[in-house]
Order: sequence, then C-alpha cells, then structure tokens
Amino acid sequence: MQQKARFHIDGMTCQACASRIEKVLGRKDGIVSASVNFASEEAQVVFDDSRLQAADVAQAIEKTGFQAALHTDDETVSVGEAAKPGWRLWLLLAINIPFLIGMAGMMLGRHDWMLPALWQWLLASIVQFVLAVPFYRSAWASIKGGLANMDVLVSVGTLAIYAYSVWMLFHHSGMGHDAGAHVYFEAGVMVVGFVSLGKFLEQRAKKNSLDSLGLLLKLTPRQVRVLRDGQWQQLVLDQVQAGDVLRANTGERIAADGTVTEGSGWTDESHLTGESRPENKSTGSRVLAGALVNEGSLVYRAEALGSRTLLGDMMAALSEAQGSKAPIARVADKVAAVFVPAVMAIAVLTFILTWLIRGDAVAGLIHAVAVLVIACPCALGLATPAAIMVGMGRAVRHGIWFKDAAAMEAAARVDTVVLDKTGTLTEGKPQVAALWLPENPHPAVPDAAALYAVAAAVEQHAAHPLAAALVAAARAHNAVTLNARNIRTEAGAGITADIDGIGAVRVGKPDFCHWRLPENADEIWHIASIVAVAVDGEAVGAFALADTLKADSRAAIERLHAQGIEVHMMSGDHAGVAAYVAAQLGIDRAQGNMGPRDKAEAVRRLQAAGKTVAMVGDGINDAPALAAADVSFAMKDGADVAEHTASATLMQHSVNQMVDALLIARATLRNIKQNLFFAFVYNVAGIPLAALGFLSPVIAGAAMALSSISVLGNALRLKRARLYSHSE
Repeated sequence: MQQKARFHIDGMTCQACASRIEKVLGRKDGIVSASVNFASEEAQVVFDDSRLQAADVAQAIEKTGFQAALHTDDETVSVGEAAKPGWRLWLLLAINIPFLIGMAGMMLGRHDWMLPALWQWLLASIVQFVLAVPFYRSAWASIKGGLANMDVLVSVGTLAIYAYSVWMLFHHSGMGHDAGAHVYFEAGVMVVGFVSLGKFLEQRAKKNSLDSLGLLLKLTPRQVRVLRDGQWQQLVLDQVQAGDVLRANTGERIAADGTVTEGSGWTDESHLTGESRPENKSTGSRVLAGALVNEGSLVYRAEALGSRTLLGDMMAALSEAQGSKAPIARVADKVAAVFVPAVMAIAVLTFILTWLIRGDAVAGLIHAVAVLVIACPCALGLATPAAIMVGMGRAVRHGIWFKDAAAMEAAARVDTVVLDKTGTLTEGKPQVAALWLPENPHPAVPDAAALYAVAAAVEQHAAHPLAAALVAAARAHNAVTLNARNIRTEAGAGITADIDGIGAVRVGKPDFCHWRLPENADEIWHIASIVAVAVDGEAVGAFALADTLKADSRAAIERLHAQGIEVHMMSGDHAGVAAYVAAQLGIDRAQGNMGPRDKAEAVRRLQAAGKTVAMVGDGINDAPALAAADVSFAMKDGADVAEHTASATLMQHSVNQMVDALLIARATLRNIKQNLFFAFVYNVAGIPLAALGFLSPVIAGAAMALSSISVLGNALRLKRARLYSHSE
C-alpha cells in the first residue's frame, strides 16, 4: 500500500541540493515519487510501505549529507526559530573587516592599508580550513550524490585563489617586501564571507517572512484557565486534555475546539474563514481553537486539541501545500540540474581563453572564480517556492485552502467557471420568497402576521423541510403562538388541525387547500414550492418558498465577468428554476435537470473546446464534475466526498472566496514568472560580465547574495497585492 510522508530537511543551500535529494530518492526501490522544496525545506515522499518504512526514507536522505526529520500526524506543525548569526559567521565578518579596509585603501591608492602578506595568509588559512569547512562538506556530499551545488562552485573558486596566492607568497615572490602585491587572499576570504552572509540573510528572510505558520501558531494561548477539582487553575496549554472545562474572557483566544457549556459572547473566527464578521456564541455553540473572544465570557469543554483542531488541520494543510511544487517549478529544476556543470565548463574556458588572449594566467584565474561565484543558482531555486509560500499564506488568510501548489497554478490559468446552484449560489434551504392574501381576507386571518401564526401552529407538527422553513419564518416575524388540536396528516397532501378561535385549518399543497395560482402571479410563484392555508374549507393565504440567493453571489459573478472569465451554472433543479436564478445573477449560460454524470460530461466538453475549467460545488452530486475540472473548489462542511475531491476548500461558503482564490493564484503565477525572469537575467548577464573581467570575485559574491534577497523581496509583494473590487 502506498503511504505519503513529509520530512523536514536541514542543510540545503540551494536548488541543486533539493534536486540531488530528489534524484537519490527517485533511484531507491520502493519510492513511488519524491518532491523536495528548497524554500520550505521539506520533502514529500510517496512510498510502498510493504517494502519501505519512513525511517528508511529518512536514512536515504541523510546519506546525501542532510538531516531529515519525519512530520507525524499527531504533532502540531511547528516553526523553527528565526535564524540567528552563529560564532562562525561572526568570526568570518570580523576577519573580513581588515580585508575590507585594505580593499578600500587600494581603491584610494593606499596600498599600505592592506595587511602584511603573512597576516593575510594566516587569516585566509583560518577562513579556508576552519570557517569554510561546511562548504566543503556540502560540496563533497553533492558530488557523491551525482549533482553539483553552489557550494562546489564556491569551494573550487576560493581554493583556487588560496592555492595560487600561497604559491605566489612562498615560492614565487620569496616573501619579499612586494609579496603582498601578488596575492589575492582577500578575494577568497571575502567571497566566503559574502556568500555566508547571503545564506544567513536568505534563511532569515524565509523564516521570518515567507512562513505563514508562525502567525498561526500565535493564535493559540500559551496558558489557559482550566477547571480542576472545582477550582479554576492557570495551566500551560500542553497540560490540557480533551474533556477539560476551560474559560476565555474578552480579549483572550480559544485554546481548543469545543462546545460552550456556560456564558455567552462574540468571537472572531476570521483566522479560519477569512470573514471578520463576529459570531455570537452561547450554551451549546461550537467554538474553534484560535478564535478571539471580542466580547463576553465563555466556559467551554475542550473536545479537540493541537493538531486535531480545525486550526491544527489548517496548519498541516498549509505546511503540506507550501511544501509541494507547482508544475512551473520544473523549469527551474531542469535548468539547475545542468547549470552547475555547465558553469564549471564556462569557468575553465574563461581561464584558458583569458590566459591565451591576455597572456595573464592570474587574470584568467580571477575571471574564472568570478564566473563560479556569480553563477550560483540560488535565486533560480527560490523563484517558484518563495512565491508559492507567500501566495498560499495569503490564500489561507482569505479562508481558502489549496491542497497543493499544482492546484494554485491551475487556478491561475482558469478562463471558465462552472457553478452549482443549490448551496453554492443559493443558501441551500427553502425560505419564504413571497406571500399571498386574498383581496378580502378571512376575518380569522386578516393579515400576514395572523397567516404566519396559523401556518406555524399546524406545521410545527410536520417533519418536512418546507414546514421547518415556515416555522422559522413565523418566529422571525414574531408571530403569536397558537395551539393546534386533533392533528391529522394526509400523506402527500398536508396536515389538518383544529385551532380554537380560528376553526378547522388545512396547511399543504394548493389543491389540498382549495387554492389556485392567480393568473397575474409573479414569476417566483411559477418556480417556487407553494404551501397554502385554508380555514373551514376556504383558502386564506399561501406562501411561495424558494432557495434564496446568497448575499454576495451577484457581486461574485460581476467580478468574474470583469476578469473576462466565462461563467456557467449547472443545476439538478428543473430548467425553470435554473433560468430564474441565472437571470437574477446575470449568468447567460445556465442548464437545469443535470445529473452528476451530465455535469462531469459538460465540464469535459468545455475542456475539449480548449477551456481551463474551475468547478465550484458542495454536494455529493457535484463530485464527478469536481474531479473532472482542471481545478475545483468545495465548500467547507459540505458533502465529505465533494471536499475530498476538490483541489481547494472555501471556508466561508462563498463564491466570492473562489474569485479571491483565482485572483490570488493569478498574482502568484505572475510573481513566479517575474522571479524566474529576474533569476535568469541575473545569471545570463552576470556570467559574461564576470568572464570578461567586469566583476571581481568579491563583487560577484555580494551580487549573488543580493540576487536571492531580491527574489524573496519580490515574492513578499504578494502579501500586499490588492484583489479586484473586494475588500481585504
């Protein structure tokens, strides 16, 4: 049986590292597929558990020179501490200072500012054989794995400069007074320093800015008030167990998913739904971990904690989605896989040609090292995953859960949307849409309030959904409570009862109540379900019950049209109802009487016509169409099969969220393309400049670090990207 596991990987320095791990895992028997994400530092592996265990996969990763830790279902997704500079980096920077001063002096014509050659050699030796050891380890592991990473470039380049400078110092110049004029220790020292600083800044940017999980972790309180032995005690959250009774007051956050047992208040659950509308909570209400109590005091029983809460589930889903790869990432992967060997060849060619043309082997060596350093593919490796991580985090803040990066990329290319009607565009439950009273009302039922009261008195004894809708409407209209006696049910027709002061009352189908639809009735009466009311055999009123539109459905359709997206509505309801709802929403393409297979076939026909189709639904009958679409969206807490089949989940039950999802996906794909362009242009322009001598190894090292930071900075712009005509 196939199993899927996620591993956190420590020690990756560039995309070539991720590619090397993928290559090694791909060759191992029993592994079906492996995807390694450099930015999220995660591997997602599918393997045959009859041949392998998760520990075997972790061991295979560790053989490539990296540390692997398995994510388990029971643990809450955690986020590592923000990157901090260690002793190695501090010492590197300290050693770089005198070389920086010397370089500045040389630019000003003051060669005496540079350290004596022997001091340069001593400091460079400390850097090359102590502080640069992590580069060598990574480079050696990379070569053993069959793929060369950026550390190979740095190691080869700096060792070449160091070896040349040592030879010049001890053998060629004889350590004379001019020995310092023929050594280039500063280049190797500063390249190692700049690359190390760039790695640190890149790691800190990823930890502090790209990871949305850190923000989610802050939503759960560290300490909570728990009722133990009849006393309220302050305990750390880890000591709380399912079944404990907890309290949260105004300004505090809910610590667990549970049920309110006492008190009342208002909570903000926008961290899960993306909707900041306050939710009223009272005894019996559900509360969700991470929700903020805006007002009131709630005592609740904890039913799910940690990873088993909806918040924990969202964090796990976000972590897995951020760690997945978008199809467009294959472009960068393919380039990175051949990039380093190609750069090595270019560097060798640069050395040879410069030596032959200029007759200067030293210049050839310096140019070759500059090529090695400037060509580091870090920016290329970060281009796609950095944008995906930010885009996924942005989507979650809007209550949208993409299952993986491929779904987000597919959403960015959507040009056609297919919408289910019931529960998607409409509320999915009948409500009173119109009411009829005769021109000369019955004395016992003179107005709408009386009609609601009479209907509710009888219908409260029925189990039909229309009866429940009428009773709810009567409560909403504050109808008086009447007592019905002698309840008699006529199967398939309605209910008869006696109400004191009113008479013999019938509630049910029009024929059962001797009611006919007026010829001039509005269109709603022709498509709605009708419940009529009669007193002593005379029709006294009627209700038209219909599934009402969601408040933001029309705005969502307008946003889709504004984006040039074609909109279709497909419903299992009869054609008249589908046409009526479509007309209200401004949808030109609507079909009714469609079964599950019909919807799926319609989606395939659109795809055959060259359309990229998104399907939105929430019912069991929508599952085949959801599976057939290029990307699909299901409503949270809809049918389990629909939610399981869909590519993404909408927490607000709103089509507007789907539009947000498409726009976020488009912005993310646009950002990825920008990042790839920047990374390609950087390398394409940088390599010839370095080969021609316009970039020194030191400047190349600094530029390499800045290229990664620039890609990360561009990805972070997604956090502020505006969504068309929809408030944040």
